[in-house]
Amino acid sequence: MVDGYAPTGISGLDEVLRGGLPEHQMYFIQGDPGAGKTTLSFQFLLEGVRRGEKTLYVTLSASSRDLSRVARSHGWTLDGIDIYEQFQTASGADTTIFRPAEIELAKTVKAILDAIDARQPDRVVIDSLAEIRLLSESALRYRKQLLTLKEFFRERRITALVLDDRSVAARDSEVQGLAEGVIVLCASAPMYGNTRRRLEVVKLRGVAFRGGFHDFTIDKGGLTVFPRLTAGEHRVSRDEGVIVSGIAEMDALVGGGLERGTTTMIMGPAGVGKSSLALQFATTAAAAGEKVAFFIFEEHITVFLKRAASLGFELPKLIESGHMRVYQIDPAEMSAGEFAHAIRTAVEKDEGSVIVIDSLNGYFNAMPEEHFLTLHLHELLSYLASAAATTILIVSQHGALGHVSSPVDVSYLADAVILLRYYETHGAFRRAISMLKKRTSIHEQSVRDYQLTASGVRVGKVLTEFRGILSGMQSMEAPVANAKVDPGQ
Repeated sequence: MVDGYAPTGISGLDEVLRGGLPEHQMYFIQGDPGAGKTTLSFQFLLEGVRRGEKTLYVTLSASSRDLSRVARSHGWTLDGIDIYEQFQTASGADTTIFRPAEIELAKTVKAILDAIDARQPDRVVIDSLAEIRLLSESALRYRKQLLTLKEFFRERRITALVLDDRSVAARDSEVQGLAEGVIVLCASAPMYGNTRRRLEVVKLRGVAFRGGFHDFTIDKGGLTVFPRLTAGEHRVSRDEGVIVSGIAEMDALVGGGLERGTTTMIMGPAGVGKSSLALQFATTAAAAGEKVAFFIFEEHITVFLKRAASLGFELPKLIESGHMRVYQIDPAEMSAGEFAHAIRTAVEKDEGSVIVIDSLNGYFNAMPEEHFLTLHLHELLSYLASAAATTILIVSQHGALGHVSSPVDVSYLADAVILLRYYETHGAFRRAISMLKKRTSIHEQSVRDYQLTASGVRVGKVLTEFRGILSGMQSMEAPVANAKVDPGQ
């Protein structure tokens, strides 16, 4: 009989495992206390119950009452899961002071194997290896017991998870070679915010699993794994075309529109109208039947909707029609992997073709302790490009008038860069807009007036009477007789 795969029933983990765990083998689940080992094992057994399989949970330390409490916290019942307790309490009649360890070990292992033989389950969880390790007293005896368990599960065609403490397992890592696969769960507390969790499939014989670390969360209902995004694995065929703003001057400035599969970065100081410009493109696209996903980091969604209404954007209608979705991201709660998964869901499940991230500053500030965050972003933008999604990134720059700087310089990742600036004239400040680069087509190289009004944004005339607006060194341009301005020059 050819063995198949045993799905874990955990969202995202089976994708990492390429379908599940190869059946009738023994696997180590290692992790720190509180990392989620017990929760993962319950989900594995509950998936077996759902598939009509017999399941058994062997506990060497926790009581069935403790396990039931864990299950209830997730809204589960243990119906269909047989629990076998194999441990001695302080008042247990079978406990003696001078019992030799080898006798205790043999007795414990035999009781476990007899219990499994009596029930003949398809899936087994043993929680945990710590007791067997302590009773073994030597590395050789411990290894022999693990070999016994491995052959026992293989002969009886049982798929087994064996839980272990990661800190202890690291000291005898050579035993990892005895298991068909090893999954390690990690949990760490950032300086501020919720606990960050991630897992790694260290080995899985005969399977081209997805390597590296994958973020996951534990909520009511169990683990949710967010597979690490690999852009080359996701390609969606969509028609070519452009996303327009609906403003003739704006579309002329950007060379006809924003091409599908490209990333446009809108940069400028606070309050200059970056989000409003993104809304102009997004609402026009949604009104034309595109699916738009707007991810906001800095604002509460109610403030965002109120501000959009003040500019004449009727977002509730677009949201109700399903053509626009607004996602509020909590900077203290979400990891880079979870955010990438939210983007994937918006593109693949909700068919989003326009993605707006407001702002990139919020993205970086939300995950200050994440290493290689720029690589995360590069992979994310590559994925969106391969999915033919039009991406708009907003970057808030420091300063207002005069020198303006960016806290992060990732403009090289963008296919197009739109720059917004303040300038001063006739005793008041106004706004200006220009397109600094566009890889995919010719665009205007002029600086135009830019306004926020109660009916949306307005792009006005070329500001021929000024120079130095973009550099922050604004001054009046000396008039030139009979001068003609070509916006494309």
